[in-house]
Amino acid sequence: MKVVILDTYYPRFLKSFYAEHAGLSHASSQEQTQALLKAAFGTSDFYSRHLNSLGVDAHDLVANCVPLQKMWATENDVSFSAWALRLPHRTFRLPVIGAQLAALPGLMEVAIAQIRSLKPDVLYCQDLSFFPGEVLKDLKSDVRLIVGQIACPLPPESFLKGYDLILTSFPHFVSRLRALGVASAYFRIGFDTRVLDLLGKVQRDIGASFVGGISRHHGKAVPLLEYLATNTPIEFFGYGAKTLPRSSAIRKRHHGEVWGLDMYRALARSRIALNRHIDVAENNANNMRLYEATGVGSLLITDRKDNLGEIFEVGKEVVAYSSQEEAAELIRYYLDHPEEAAAIARAGQARTLREHTYRHRMEELVPVLERHLGARRP
Repeated sequence: MKVVILDTYYPRFLKSFYAEHAGLSHASSQEQTQALLKAAFGTSDFYSRHLNSLGVDAHDLVANCVPLQKMWATENDVSFSAWALRLPHRTFRLPVIGAQLAALPGLMEVAIAQIRSLKPDVLYCQDLSFFPGEVLKDLKSDVRLIVGQIACPLPPESFLKGYDLILTSFPHFVSRLRALGVASAYFRIGFDTRVLDLLGKVQRDIGASFVGGISRHHGKAVPLLEYLATNTPIEFFGYGAKTLPRSSAIRKRHHGEVWGLDMYRALARSRIALNRHIDVAENNANNMRLYEATGVGSLLITDRKDNLGEIFEVGKEVVAYSSQEEAAELIRYYLDHPEEAAAIARAGQARTLREHTYRHRMEELVPVLERHLGARRP
C-alpha cells in the first residue's frame, strides 16, 4: 500500500523557518522536505515514519510551502500557472479559502502533479480546505482512496463531499459528517517519542505555562488566560499575542512565538502545562496539547471534558478544571506541592508513552485504510 500524506504548515512558521535557514530555498526539494520534517512542526513525519516501519510506502507533501514546491516544479518540469487550474477534463478557479492557496498561484497544480507522479493507493489529506471537492473528484481517476483528517472547524460542505473517508479526533463530528453522506470515523491524535530524543535533557525552569495560539477560534479562552495572568505566575508562549490590547496581562508575560522543537522545549521546561481546547471542540477533549504536554513529562492541567476520562485518569495522570477560578487554584496548589505535581506528571507521561504515541495510532490506522481500500476494489 502506498500512501501520500498531504499537509499544510502555518505560513508564519514557514516564513520564520526559511528566514532562519538562509539558502535552504535553493536546496533540492528532498533536502527542503527533510529539513522541514526535522523541525518537528505539527505532525511532521510522525505518520509516514511509523507507516513505513509497518510496511507501508508513505510519502510526505508540504503542499503550501512555496520555496519547496517551486523547487519540485523546477526539478520535474512543472510550471506554475496563473490563477486557473488546468486538469485533463476541466478547468477550475482557485477558491479563497484554507491555506491561502488562492494567493499562491500554482501550488495546487504542483500538489496534483506530485500526487499523480507518486500514484498512491491512498491520498491522506491533513488539511481539508486545500482541495475543492471537484478537484478531489478528478483525482479519483489516479487515487483509489481519498482520506481526510480534521481537528478544526469544518470547511464548506463542497470541500467535504470529495472524500471517501474523513477521520476526526472530534467525536461529535463523526455523526455530523455521516449526516452529510460522508463516511467518517473517530481517530485520536498522539505524541511521537522521537521528540524526546531530539530535545535531550531539558531543565524545568518554568513553573507554569500556556503554550498555544490566540485566535478567533480560541475566543472563549482569552478571558481565562487573562484571569490566570492576573492571579497566577503563569508564563505564555505562542502566536497571536499582538492581537490583544496593550494593557493585556497576557502580553506582559508573553515570550513570543515558538514552533516545532522550540514549542516542545517550552512545554518540557514547564513543570505545569495549561491546556484549553478551541471552541469547536465543544465538550470533547481532543487536541494535540493533551499528548504533547504529557509526552514531554509536564503536569497537564486541562479543561474538563466529557471524554477526558477515556484518554487519561483524571486526578492521577492529568488534572482538570471547570472554571477559571479552579484553574488558578490548581496552578497555585501544584506549584506549592511540586512532589505531588511531579508524580502526576510521571503517570501522565507513562500513559501517553504506553497508549498514545503515533506508533500506536499508525497501528490503528493501517487496518482502517486496508479495509476501506478492500471495499473499493473493482
